[in-house]
Amino acid sequence: MAIIITDECINCDACVSECPNNAIYEPDQNWSYSDETALKGMVKTPNGKEVDADAENDPISDEFYFIVSDKCTECKGFHDEPQCASVCPVDCCIPDENHVETEDALLEKKAWLHGE
Repeated sequence: MAIIITDECINCDACVSECPNNAIYEPDQNWSYSDETALKGMVKTPNGKEVDADAENDPISDEFYFIVSDKCTECKGFHDEPQCASVCPVDCCIPDENHVETEDALLEKKAWLHGE
């Protein structure tokens, strides 16, 4: 399951540098799959969707930091727990009930993002 940042976020920036997948973005920031990953050009996501990894996508939030669920692996394969949640001073990084994934799926996503 991906992590989501709730509207309790105080925009402190603590989580951004902790994310090994570069899945966390500033409010109102465009994002792409290729940001700090091995992905380039047209790619097929682990769930079978074809996307342009280099395309700029619209921000998910214009008020708070946000996590791109397609890039979030809950830090599986890197750490024992989601690092955003461990450093968040207001505990607003929580499991996203709308994006439930198995550990195997999260590890597959990690391999996809990093070309492993």
